[in-house]
Amino acid sequence: MTGVTTMSETSTKTRKVALVTGGNKGIGFEVGRQLGKAGMVVLLGARNQGLGDAAVAKLRHEGFEVRFILLDLSNRETIANAAKLIASEYGHLDVLVNNAGIADPSDGPPSGADIKCVRRVFETNFFATLEVTQAMLPLIRKSEAGRIVNVSSGLGSLTYNGDPKWEFAAIKRIGYNGSKAALNMMTVQLAFELRETPIKVNSANPGFTATDLNQHRGTQTVEEGAEETVRLALLPSDGPTGGFFRTHRPESLVDQRSGFQSNVQ
Repeated sequence: MTGVTTMSETSTKTRKVALVTGGNKGIGFEVGRQLGKAGMVVLLGARNQGLGDAAVAKLRHEGFEVRFILLDLSNRETIANAAKLIASEYGHLDVLVNNAGIADPSDGPPSGADIKCVRRVFETNFFATLEVTQAMLPLIRKSEAGRIVNVSSGLGSLTYNGDPKWEFAAIKRIGYNGSKAALNMMTVQLAFELRETPIKVNSANPGFTATDLNQHRGTQTVEEGAEETVRLALLPSDGPTGGFFRTHRPESLVDQRSGFQSNVQ
């Protein structure tokens, strides 16, 4: 099937299934590895089949059940096709990790940022991510305990951005910061909307992790950067929803809330 690396299927209707967007490298790749270790079937979404196949080969060599799914956030057709494929071959989706995102060197403060750049960043980091979530939500509703994790950033926190003493206070990129703030809003609103279901929706702040996004200038390893996303993907039934977390602690969105408890345990 086009855009999919075929492999023998074992108990596809009963195994827990996770989709990680931007899963061929960096934090997404490490999240896929850790979810594989947890026993899940891992679907690595990526826009480049060659890179996706190479990532899948590495994880299969480690003994995990992984496959590539063509998922280009700039191509709506691939989003729809990915949802159709998961529905036909697995029938449900237990975990969605919205990891794919971009930054742009033309981004900057509101007074001078290139508008085309800002739109491009928002298109991937927010609008396309929302579209992926909407496409996958019917499948997540079929899970006994669906989990949605939006990989955000401390740069998306209004509290942090308003604190001149914050260590990253000088980074004012209206496109990137704004898109992550919008993603956090999506987390809060979707969690509220799904509060009567077993589905948990949270944002993860991976911290300043060395990846292609920052030219590997980050101070954390990808293992450290992936830790909180993995924890939120594997939350128990009494875990929080609607929160923003970094390494087991709540971060600030606009206040000190760590999310609200859903009414379904």
